[in-house]
Amino acid sequence: MESAETNPSAVSIWLETTRPKTLFAALAPVLIAASMAAVHGPLHLPVLIGTLLIAVLVQIGTNFSNDVFDHGQGADTELREGPRRGLHSGRISLRAMILASFLSFLGVALLSALLVARGGWPIVWLAAASIFCGVFYTAGRFSLAYTGLADVFVLVFFGPVATCGTFYLQFPDEGWPPPEVWVAGLGPGLIATGLLAVNNLRDVEEDRGSRKKTLAVRFGRSFSRMEYTLCVGLALIVPVFAALLAGRGWFSVLTAGLFVVALPAVKQVSTGEKGSELNPALGMTGRLLFLYAVVFSLTWPLGS
Repeated sequence: MESAETNPSAVSIWLETTRPKTLFAALAPVLIAASMAAVHGPLHLPVLIGTLLIAVLVQIGTNFSNDVFDHGQGADTELREGPRRGLHSGRISLRAMILASFLSFLGVALLSALLVARGGWPIVWLAAASIFCGVFYTAGRFSLAYTGLADVFVLVFFGPVATCGTFYLQFPDEGWPPPEVWVAGLGPGLIATGLLAVNNLRDVEEDRGSRKKTLAVRFGRSFSRMEYTLCVGLALIVPVFAALLAGRGWFSVLTAGLFVVALPAVKQVSTGEKGSELNPALGMTGRLLFLYAVVFSLTWPLGS
């Protein structure tokens, strides 16, 4: 009799394929922006829920598309150090994965259409850009991931774009969000970029063999280690600058105390040589991002 581990259910396979550990990268900037918006005025909860759903669906759709295009370009091989992907392992068909990706982005489009009535044309362009970048993250040899531009995409879209889009939808009549919202968005964006840096460092040999020119492939392991340390370090001081700009939210500076959580991850990235040795760092960085969003969101409304 086969165990559940060797004969997983369809639900568990699809759940694993969504890469649940990556989903908080989409949720974190939305939660931070919601906390800042709650100080500014009353929250519109249905709009916030819609924003959260869009963020998650963009991430899931990107993950599904990543599976499709990486598989088609031979980037997923037996050298892979991370979790096995549903398509490459044969547990999910190519047709099913393409359909799942399409439905995820269709959900983004439909939910965004509902929010256009509140946010106007900026929401149309933001949704279109998110879908485009999600598909072309790995689609083709000149995609974001294959040219080393993915780091910029992650920093921008999982950072200021997500925070400002969320804040704007709460108060669309007020125009551009205040500067502190833009700056605060850099925090989750930087940690999400750090996650990508670890992932690319782990997969550098596999990516080099498949001509996937990530920054780790282009500039080497030392660069990726430096990139990771810089991203995490800068993220921890972002709340200081956000508070200075806003003239309030000083308790959010307590977020810098998460350096005690960040240090083991930085050490692991700095000393890990084999790809598999870096997998724990991914988990630690994911927890750091989660705690960062929680601490910032809880402390920003405190004080004046």
